[in-house]
Amino acid sequence: MSHYFFLTFLILLSGYYDEELIIGQHEIEVIKKIVSEQDYRNKALELRTGNNRWKFIWGDEFQDQRSLQNWNLQDWAAYKNEEWQYYTPDNVIIKDGFLIIESKKERFKGRKYTSGAITSQGKFEFTYGKIDIRAKLPRGKGVFPAFWLVNSNEDSWLPEIDIMENLGHAPNELYFVVHWKNSDGHKMRDYFHYRTEDIDFSKGFHKYSLVWEEEKIKWYIDEQPVFETDKFSPNKPLFLYFNTAIGGIWPGGPDPDDDYPKEMLIDYVRVYQYKRGGD
Repeated sequence: MSHYFFLTFLILLSGYYDEELIIGQHEIEVIKKIVSEQDYRNKALELRTGNNRWKFIWGDEFQDQRSLQNWNLQDWAAYKNEEWQYYTPDNVIIKDGFLIIESKKERFKGRKYTSGAITSQGKFEFTYGKIDIRAKLPRGKGVFPAFWLVNSNEDSWLPEIDIMENLGHAPNELYFVVHWKNSDGHKMRDYFHYRTEDIDFSKGFHKYSLVWEEEKIKWYIDEQPVFETDKFSPNKPLFLYFNTAIGGIWPGGPDPDDDYPKEMLIDYVRVYQYKRGGD
């Protein structure tokens, strides 16, 4: 490999380069403007989407403890759906480039289990766009990992988009849901229960994607479309909410003899919006 192509390869691989490249016949000169490291990272992520209609607007690669500043670490006893866990910040850690949400069998503040949850409320909210989450899910009876988009209305979380829900006793099944209230105030939903014999979502990392548009919402797994609805699409800003619940009405109680802790690993979160003319 010539020095020319080797240098070009390193630059493209790193992602830290500017748009202005002066290329001679036998040499390359890279001119870097004085911009922040995050600006370079954003450009690299935008390039890696493989689709120039999307513009990267926000994300987290979980490279070090500073990532936790992007999130609100929850500290409360879960009350929804009669769940069993207490959400503690101690169960949310950054390690080896992953965000890890741990679920433990331990008595804490009146609960028999602890787990973790994070939100971007007040730090990042958006309306319409594309979100990619690469993650490995926990497995076990009564274990309920999920990625949500919810709103800041204290009276109701609705409307709500469930990017992914899983019941840990069925690691080959996922749920994709949108919830809302109609004009009469009745709770509504449209959803899809996805089943596959080919994938155990607790054994490896997979990419969970959502495209949220004005007229419809589309869900993807590893870039493959799995569900689309035009029944309802929220038109207000929503924030991210990631968690693992234990027990409750829907997943049922955990197996008391199961091994703990459980871990949900998140490799990255990336949010994009359609480019406008001139972007």
